[in-house]
Amino acid sequence: MTSVPQARSSDPEQGDEGRAGQPAPSASAAGEARTQAHGARARAARRALAPALLCGAAGAALALLADGQVWSHATASFAQGGLPVKAEGGDVTGLPSALALVGLAALVAVFAVRRAGRVLVAALLALCGTGTLAAGLLGADGTDALKQKAAEASGLARTGIEAVHVSAWPYVSAGGGALLLLAGVLALRYGPAWPSMSGSTRYERTERPSRRPRGGAGAPVDPDRPEDLWKALDRGEDPTGGLTEGAPARADGAREGSA
Repeated sequence: MTSVPQARSSDPEQGDEGRAGQPAPSASAAGEARTQAHGARARAARRALAPALLCGAAGAALALLADGQVWSHATASFAQGGLPVKAEGGDVTGLPSALALVGLAALVAVFAVRRAGRVLVAALLALCGTGTLAAGLLGADGTDALKQKAAEASGLARTGIEAVHVSAWPYVSAGGGALLLLAGVLALRYGPAWPSMSGSTRYERTERPSRRPRGGAGAPVDPDRPEDLWKALDRGEDPTGGLTEGAPARADGAREGSA
C-alpha cells in the first residue's frame, strides 16, 4: 500500500508567524507620509516667517509715513475770492497711524506668547491691517477735513471747496494696511510652528548656580588652619560642627598610624 503524504501543518503557521512579525506595509507607508507631511509643514512655516516680519514692519512704516503727508488739497471759495487749502493724513483720520502702532506691537507679541495667546495676537494683527486698509480707502474719498480747513481759513462757518485733488498717500496707507493684513494671515496660518521667546533659554531667567568651594561644601575644617575657619564662616557653615565631625576621623587616623 502506498502511504498518503501527511500535510505539514507547521508551514502555514510558520508563514503566518513570519508575516505577523513584519510591520504591515500600509502602516509604515502611513508613518512615512505623516513624517513627510510634518516636515513639509515645518519648512513652510520657516519660509513664511521672514515674509511675515517684512510685511508687518513695512506695512506699519508705510501707514505711519503716510499719516504726515498731504492726502488732498482744494480751493476754498468765498466772496473775496479763493484760497488754497490742504489736508494731511492726520487731519483726515487718525486710525491708520494708531492701528499701525498696535499692529507693530502685535507683530512683536506674536513671538512672546504661545498657543491660544499667539492665535489671538495674530488675529489682532490681521484686524489692525484690515482697519488700516479701510481707513486709507475711505480717507481718499472724504472731504470733511478740507471743508474744515476752508472754514478756518475764511473765518466763515460754511465755505465751499472747489477743484479737489487727492494724492497717492491715502492709497499708500491702504497698501500698508494690506501688508499688515498679510502678516496677520501668515501668523494665523503658520504662527503655531514659529519659535517663541518664552520657550528659548536665551530669554528665560535661570537661577545662577551657587559657587561651591574648591574643597566641597562638606569639606572638613582643620582647626590648625585659621583660613579654613574663616572660609567656613564665609560659606555660612558652623566651623565647630566641622571640628566635632573631623576629630574622630583624625583620631582614628592617628591610631591607624601608630598601629
